Amino acid sequence: MSKKLFNLVSDYKPTGDQPAAIKALTKGLNNGLRHQTLLGATGTGKTFTMANIINDQQRPTLILAHNKTLAAQLCAEFQQFFPDNAVSYFVSYYDYYQPEAYVARTDTYIEKEATINEEITKFRHAATVNLLTRKDVIIISSVSCIYGLGDVETYEKLALHIKRGTSYPRTEFIRSLVDIQFQRVKTDFERGTFEVLGDIITIFPPNSDTAFQLEFWGDELETITEVDGFTGSTVAILEECTIFPAKHQVTTAEVVEQATHGIEKDLDIRLQELRGIGNNLAAHRLQQRTKYDIEMLREMGYVNGIENYTSYLNKSGAGHPPATLLDYFPKDFMCFVDESHISIPQIGGMFNGNLSRKQSLIEHGFRLPSAMDNRPLKFPEFEQRIKQAIYVSATPGKYEYEHTDKENVVEQIIRPTGLLDPHIEVRTTEDQVDDIMEEVTATIKKGDRVLVTTVTKKSAEDLSEYFLEQGLKSKYLHSEIETLERIQILTELRQGKIDVVVGINLLREGLDLPEVSRILILDADKQGFLRSRDALLQIIGRAARNSEGGVIMYADKITPAMEAAISETNRRRAIQEAYNAKHGITPTTIKKAIVDISKDLGGKTRDFKKVSKKEDVRKMMKELDAEMNLSVENLDFERAALLRDQLMELGKKL
Repeated sequence: MSKKLFNLVSDYKPTGDQPAAIKALTKGLNNGLRHQTLLGATGTGKTFTMANIINDQQRPTLILAHNKTLAAQLCAEFQQFFPDNAVSYFVSYYDYYQPEAYVARTDTYIEKEATINEEITKFRHAATVNLLTRKDVIIISSVSCIYGLGDVETYEKLALHIKRGTSYPRTEFIRSLVDIQFQRVKTDFERGTFEVLGDIITIFPPNSDTAFQLEFWGDELETITEVDGFTGSTVAILEECTIFPAKHQVTTAEVVEQATHGIEKDLDIRLQELRGIGNNLAAHRLQQRTKYDIEMLREMGYVNGIENYTSYLNKSGAGHPPATLLDYFPKDFMCFVDESHISIPQIGGMFNGNLSRKQSLIEHGFRLPSAMDNRPLKFPEFEQRIKQAIYVSATPGKYEYEHTDKENVVEQIIRPTGLLDPHIEVRTTEDQVDDIMEEVTATIKKGDRVLVTTVTKKSAEDLSEYFLEQGLKSKYLHSEIETLERIQILTELRQGKIDVVVGINLLREGLDLPEVSRILILDADKQGFLRSRDALLQIIGRAARNSEGGVIMYADKITPAMEAAISETNRRRAIQEAYNAKHGITPTTIKKAIVDISKDLGGKTRDFKKVSKKEDVRKMMKELDAEMNLSVENLDFERAALLRDQLMELGKKL
C-alpha cells in the first residue's frame, strides 16, 4: 500500500450528520460525478467535512472562496488540519488597482496604477511552486485563479535545477538568473533579487522567506546553504535546490523573438485599418506605444503590460483562453466551491466586467486587438477545467440545483456541538438606536461580541463612530478596508480587543466567530440583494456558533424574504432539537483556537532579539521604516506607532 500523501490532524472525529455527508460525497467522487452539493447549515463543520473528503481522496485540491478574507480564514484552518502538507493562499496581489482605461467623451487616458502586496505575491508563487513540485497540495483561492498567470510549461521549463559539485560558468549562470527576471542588487536584498559577493551568489526566490547562498570554487558549486532571507542565519545545508522564475509572466529569448515578429505583423495590419478609416491619431499613438513595447521585450524580456501580449508569448493565438492557476493543477485534482451561491455568479460575471474598457483602448489606438486576450476565463472555459466539483453552501443557488441531481444534494444540518440555529426576534425601528445600545452593552457585559449589519458604508461608519463615542471598542468593516486589515479586525474581535464590528455584506459568508452571540440586522425589511432570503439566512448563521446565539431584526414590517428566512431557520432548529433530545446532547459554544490569520499564511514572525549584526539591524530598520510610512499613508496610526516602537528598540542595538 502506497504511503498517504495527505495526513489529517484533528482531535475530533466526524459526528452528527458529518459521517453520512462524507460517505455520500466520497461515493459520488469515486463514481465520477462531476457535480455534487453540500447543503450545510452554518456551523455544522463543513470545513471539517471537506478536510475528511480530501484525506479520503488523497488528491490535489482547489478550494474556491469568493473573497480574500474568507480565503485567508480557510487557509489558516486547512493549515491546522494538514500541518505536514502544502496548503497555499492564492488571491489578487493588488492592494490598490486602477486599470488602464480611456474615456472618449472627455479624451482622458488613465494609465494603469497598482500597489502590489509583496507578501501576497510570495503566497502566489508558493502556490505555483508547490503545484509543480509536490502532490500533497491544497490551494485556497479567490476568483483570481481564473485570471491570466503565464504559461505553465515555460514557467516550469525555465526553472534552474542546481546541484552541489556541478560546474556553472559564472557569467552564464548570472545571465540565466537575469533571464528569469531576477534583479541583481547590491543593497535592498529582497524576494526576486540576487547579490554577488566574491565567490558567493545569494538568490532570494519569490516564493519563500529563505534564500539560497551558493559558494563557488572557480566555476564549481561547492556549497548550497539555505539561509534566512532577512538575517542571513543558516537554516539548512542542501545538496540541490530549484529556483523558479521571479515572475509568472516569463519567457525565453526564442519565444520573445517569435512573439515580437507576430506583434509587428499585427501592428502593420491594425495601422492600415486605422488609417483606412481616417483615424491617423490613433494609428500614430498605437505605433509609438507598440514599438516601445517591442524594444523593451527584445532588450529585457519583459515590459509593463506584458499581459496584453499573452496570445503571442504563450503561442495560444487570438481568442484562446489565457493560462491560469487551473492549468498548474494535475488532471486528477478536485474542487470545492465554498459559499457557492456567491462564488459561482462571481466567476460567471468576471469576463464581461472589463470588456467595454478594453474595446475603448483598442478603438483609440492605446492597445492592439490582442489586448482582448488579457482576460479572465469565460464561465464555460472555467467549467471545462473543473472535472469534479462539490458546491458548499447553506443556501445553494440556481446553478448548483440545475447541475446536481436531487439525490446528490447532501444536507448537513446537525452541528457537532449540538448548537441550534439562533432565536430570531423582530423589533420596530422606533427608538432603535437606544435599543441597539442596550443590546450591545448587555452582550459585552457577558463577555461576548456583537455583529451589526447595515445596508450602506456610511451608516456602518457612522454607527461605529457612535459606539466609540459611547466608550465601546468598535470598528467598521466594508469593501474599502484592505485585505490584511480586514483579517486583523476579525482576529481582534475574537481576541476581545474589539467588542462590536459594524459592516455590510462582508459580514455574511463564511466568517467563523464563535465569540459572537448577538447579531443585529438593521433595515431588515429593505428590498434588495442584501436583505433577500438567502442573504438573511447567511447573516443569521453567524450567530449559530454560540450556545446563546440570537438575532434581532429591526423592521416595521415582515417582508416575504424575512418570513422565508425565519421559517427555514425554525425548520432547521426543530431538526436539531429533536436530534439533541434523542442523543442527550446539551448545546455548547464552539471552542476554537484564535489564530492571527494575517501572520499564519506562511510569513515568519520577526524575532528582534536574535538580530545582532549591524548590517542585519540596518536592513530590518529600513524595512520597518517603509512599513511605518505606508501605515501612516493608510491612516493606520496604531500599526504605525507599533512599528515606530520596534524601530526605536532596534536603534538601540546600533
